[in-house]
Amino acid sequence: MNFNGEMEMIRRGAVEIISEKELLEKLNIASQEKRSLRVKLGLDPSRPDVHLGHTVVLKKLRCFQDMGHTAVLILGDYTAMIGDPSGRNVMRPALTFEETRANARTYEEQAFKILDPQKTEVVWNSNWFSKMTFKEILGLASKITVARLLERDDFAQRYKKGDPLSLHELLYPLMQAYDSVQVHADLELGGTDQKFNILAGRGLQKSLGQIPQVVITFPLLEGTDGTQKMSKSLDNYIALNDTPEDMYGKVMSIPDALICKYFQLLTDEPLDKIDNVRSQMASGANPMGFKKDLAHKIVTIYHSAGMASMGQKAFEGTFQKGFFPEDAPVFSIEAKDLDHDQIGLIQVLYLTKLADSKSDARRLLEQGAVSIDGQKAIGSVLTIQTGKIVNIQVGKRRFLKLSR
Repeated sequence: MNFNGEMEMIRRGAVEIISEKELLEKLNIASQEKRSLRVKLGLDPSRPDVHLGHTVVLKKLRCFQDMGHTAVLILGDYTAMIGDPSGRNVMRPALTFEETRANARTYEEQAFKILDPQKTEVVWNSNWFSKMTFKEILGLASKITVARLLERDDFAQRYKKGDPLSLHELLYPLMQAYDSVQVHADLELGGTDQKFNILAGRGLQKSLGQIPQVVITFPLLEGTDGTQKMSKSLDNYIALNDTPEDMYGKVMSIPDALICKYFQLLTDEPLDKIDNVRSQMASGANPMGFKKDLAHKIVTIYHSAGMASMGQKAFEGTFQKGFFPEDAPVFSIEAKDLDHDQIGLIQVLYLTKLADSKSDARRLLEQGAVSIDGQKAIGSVLTIQTGKIVNIQVGKRRFLKLSR
């Protein structure tokens, strides 16, 4: 049977397939036996929000569903207690089991904005890890050597530098691999930073008598800063639960160099159209129109076309034309916080929660990120007269009306 069409869809956006020959064999056997392949994706709910970085692999998982295969979504409520150490040079802070369970419930709900619930198996890996005896853990640990684990660049670098590298972190790849054994995965999807862990799954399946899974890796999506992997901890993420206005505005804030990558990984736009966009920008075309098209498409996917148009209107009114949003929240300063109608700007930012702390407020002021009534904040004191409204803007998307 010819699987050219399916392979074209699978290859889109993929960095590596290990191996295409095995994948074609699996597709052929599944077709002959009239069964679906089991395509695994593991998500560690270390935080409650699913963001656009997660959707790169979620969309590919939906692609397999549309081909008739079964998505096996593993919510790592046990692995998240360790936290995936891939690509990190420091140990992750530990989470409690209760925290990972609470986060995982939000993941499931948000993942179904992309996945077909009828073709998805949702599995918690506490189902097997919580029941394992220490003898079983030792038997599993015997399937991989320390030398093999230290082939991972991040582990090797930390070990070489003498930085802390705990035993439970070394067990993480083995735990992810055992997930594949438990669900009898035919394929596993993941970012390029997951390659070592997914390959460990192939090895463990083979040693335990299963047919090894095929590995498909995808590029990591940079966040709104344009340099680092999208992450909530770096505050460069675009969440699926963002309001249409925030989602649209955040997409518009990405560097122009990421427009085509976002089109390719986050939308279903034809590749020839994306190539045309790339060619036009290389020839000097203004990227603004392409970026608006991108933002509109992404908001439409997770909200609606109507909401996307509202997000665009809000963006154009607020950011392009310099309008201060009429529906910005209002904060009233109490008389006890004033000294002859005056209050320190650092205190204002802290009291109104426009800054997380007074040191954060000081940093924002030093960076020129604070505007008062449309002008960059100068000085350290703000005067607030009775009956007057002061418009405060922090960064590109935070607005507040201050009164007394």
